[in-house]
This record gives sequence, structure tokens and C-alpha cells, in this order.
Amino acid sequence: MAADVTGLAGFLYEFGLLKRYKRTGWLVAGVRDPESIAEHSFRAAVIAAVIAGMEGGNPERAAFMSLFHDTQETRVTDIPYIGKRYLKPTPNVDVTADQVRGLPAEVAAMVGDAVGEYEEKATLEAVCARDADKLECLIQAVEYREQGHQNVQGWIDSSLAAITTETGKRLAEEALSTGTLDWVTRVLNGD
Repeated sequence: MAADVTGLAGFLYEFGLLKRYKRTGWLVAGVRDPESIAEHSFRAAVIAAVIAGMEGGNPERAAFMSLFHDTQETRVTDIPYIGKRYLKPTPNVDVTADQVRGLPAEVAAMVGDAVGEYEEKATLEAVCARDADKLECLIQAVEYREQGHQNVQGWIDSSLAAITTETGKRLAEEALSTGTLDWVTRVLNGD
């Protein structure tokens, strides 16, 4: 039991790196202090739950996959798409297998299954989680654009093109036609 707990503590510390590691694509766009990988994953999980619920899937499963979809970046970092052109990354399921090696079997299976399902794109929940990843990127780009960063249109366009669910597409269109603080005005007006 002590070895299992020691391994789990290290696992939790490793994933804590995601709070410090920045999403590097935004640096290319000129954002000086971009969101962390953990910040991205949190909102992606919320979005995945919403999309899955509206699409008739399991919101908890979609959110769970979203929480783990970028955890491999503790080991390989967040490589911007331009860098991926020149690198041959290890598949995420292989990185995850290394991350969970030595952990209790229940935890290793739980995490490995979530990452595998996400990468296979075969379930409705995985599709919703992948849409959530793209929609979160689109929303973040809109927020950065409102903050004065003008080099984000490519992220908006590529994210929008990658969304496949009807709910994801409708949410993306709404996000593009709504100001990032319009919700505050609605709350203050009692709407």
C-alpha cells in the first residue's frame, strides 16, 4: 500500500505541472502570458459535459476524458502545431501508459481507458470531448482577440472547422456572435 500511495503522490505532483506549463501556440500569436494547460483542460471539461448532455451522451464521461486529454504534456510539453510538423510525437496513449506505470491497477486502468477512448474517437462522449477541446480553443481565441491580440484568427478558423457535433457548432457560432462579457450585462439587467 505504501508504494501505491507514493506512486500516486508523484502522479499528482506531475499533473500539477499542467498548472505552470503554458499553452505555447498562444505565444506564437503574441500572447505574453497565455493560459496554462490546466486552465484549458478545466474549461474543456465543462464544455464537454455541456455538449455531451445536449447530444444525449454521458456528460461525466466526456468531462472526465477532457480532464486527461492533455496530461501527456507534463512529459512532452505543449508543442505548437508548427513544431509538430518537424517532430514525430509519441502517441498520447503511450505517454499515458508511462505516466501510470507503477500506480494501482484501478487508477492506471481508469486513466488509460479515458485517454484511449478519447484518442480512438469512437464514442459519442469522446467526440464531444474532442469538440470541447476545439471549442475551448475558439473561445480562448475570442477572449484574446477582445484583449487586443489580433493574430488569433487562424485558431478561430481551424477550431471552428474541426467541430463536428451540432451542439458544438451551435455553441461556436453563438460564441462568435457574443461579446465575452455580454453575460454580465444580461445578469445585471435581470435577464
